Amino acid sequence: MSGVAAVLAKARAQGRAALVGYLPVGFPDVQGSIQAMVAMVGAGVDIVEIGVPYTDPLMDGPVIAHAADVALQNGARFKDVFTAVRAVADAGAPALVMTYWNPVLRYGVDRFADDLASAGGAGLITPDLIPEEGRDWVAAAGRNDLDHVFLVAPSSTPQRLRSTTAACSGFVYAASSMGVTGAQATVSDAAEVLVNRARLMTDLPICVGLGVSTGVQAAQVAGFADGVIVGSALVRCLTDAGSPAGGLTALRELCAELAAGVRKVT
Repeated sequence: MSGVAAVLAKARAQGRAALVGYLPVGFPDVQGSIQAMVAMVGAGVDIVEIGVPYTDPLMDGPVIAHAADVALQNGARFKDVFTAVRAVADAGAPALVMTYWNPVLRYGVDRFADDLASAGGAGLITPDLIPEEGRDWVAAAGRNDLDHVFLVAPSSTPQRLRSTTAACSGFVYAASSMGVTGAQATVSDAAEVLVNRARLMTDLPICVGLGVSTGVQAAQVAGFADGVIVGSALVRCLTDAGSPAGGLTALRELCAELAAGVRKVT
């Protein structure tokens, strides 16, 4: 059982969903982003998604896209991801890298898998990679005991759901709405429908992402999903703060609220 699977199984045994939190490395700077990730773990985040800043973030909403742009302007580099992975692992949480596929391809698939494993990483989430085009990555991940997480969406056909869930390890990432990422005022009904459809195809845990921003929403999603993924709302804690210290305080407070939410299933 991988570290991700073990965390999800432990959460299930406790009668709750796991809380998965996303932050991009390098925002507001590399050290500040690592401090924020470690702070999330201390505030109740079970699994950390470490984002890789990218110059053409087609699936990212304005909050994450802005953070990625600032990170790149401030000198964040691909290798900084491994530093962040080690810090998160040392803090006691599985670290999953989330990135578009092109940076991994440029870095080298086997090299990336080796370096991620050496840093203590748990695996990789690839939002723009379909399993049919990810065989090299799945093979490299298998050699290094890393999870390979692919995405399903409300538009996924039964055939696509079957093939994608079969290719996943750790969990299945269910994107609860179509379009770019971003916090939502309400959780779409499509999320529960998608989870129910995916459960017909796999016994893997299913984690829902895209849109959760409050403890109430986290509790709602925890009622039908194995994990609640939060990204833009956490990044906004850092973008909206007047100081780095204020950003960390807001981040800890929101993570604590979300962690309480996944424990209070509605």
